[in-house]
Amino acid sequence: MLISTLLLLLGFIILIKGADLFVDGASGIASNLKVPKIVIGLTIVAFGTSAPEFAVSVKSLLSDSGDIVLGNVIGSNILNILLILGISATIHPLSVKNNTVKKELPITMLITILFATLLSDNIFDKNLTNNFTRSDGIVLVLFFLVFIYYLISISRKRTEDEDNKNILSIKKSCIFTITGLLGIIYGSNFVVDSAISLAKILGVSERMISLTIIALGTSLPELVTSLIATKKGEFDIAIGNIVGSNIFNIGVVIGVPISLFGGIGIISFSYIDLLVMIASSILLFMFSFNDYKISKREGIMFIVMFIAYYSYVILG
Repeated sequence: MLISTLLLLLGFIILIKGADLFVDGASGIASNLKVPKIVIGLTIVAFGTSAPEFAVSVKSLLSDSGDIVLGNVIGSNILNILLILGISATIHPLSVKNNTVKKELPITMLITILFATLLSDNIFDKNLTNNFTRSDGIVLVLFFLVFIYYLISISRKRTEDEDNKNILSIKKSCIFTITGLLGIIYGSNFVVDSAISLAKILGVSERMISLTIIALGTSLPELVTSLIATKKGEFDIAIGNIVGSNIFNIGVVIGVPISLFGGIGIISFSYIDLLVMIASSILLFMFSFNDYKISKREGIMFIVMFIAYYSYVILG
């Protein structure tokens, strides 16, 4: 058990450092190619913080561990809102821009509800078992492409002077990108293999391991990014990081691997997991829509909801 735990921690360290290098390298390449910063921020950086989840999903799917694939995404999306934004809002109330409230947050709600609906075949037909097919994955990818189109339309409307100071050279950027990618791949191998071993040793389900340990570990980049951004008063980054990551998690982290490698036959997740995921995205929209900010009191409500849900997951 000690070896599996150490390998899990080592995997998280390699995974997160790899994602960090990947973001720096990919951003450097984009900057050298004169790609607008808004596109870099909403695509490369958002994907970079979601890279650990993506790598874990691909590895889990290839290892025939469907529960880890789903738990990784469901758990990460719940953690991102309830824990990360909850803690961030208790540090300082988070101001939310009009565009985020009226466009990005509704997109987050829609793709979350779509994802949960695709996982709930039994609700619509009692003779069916809940599964997640390749066609379901393709639907999520197509929805995500609509989001990408929205990002491109934003970038065309915004003009800004590019600051070329402190940009990595194209050579360094390529080295960082490749090294980061290797770290993501090998780190995800350690995380998935050791998590499966721990689940067997402890006699618990892969669902619980993926909703707790793996979801928290792969959400560390989002946690660090949002907390640092909040302390610096960069509230747009704190919220945008979470919103972008949640959309990426569903559209890319789950949608792309399922589309490429096939579906998940039998799903063991309860409807409570899906309801909490939907409720958290709806609450985020409601809190933001009310007065264009997430207050400390609302942050505490997020944290209380997080504690209640994870008490159910662990004790139930």
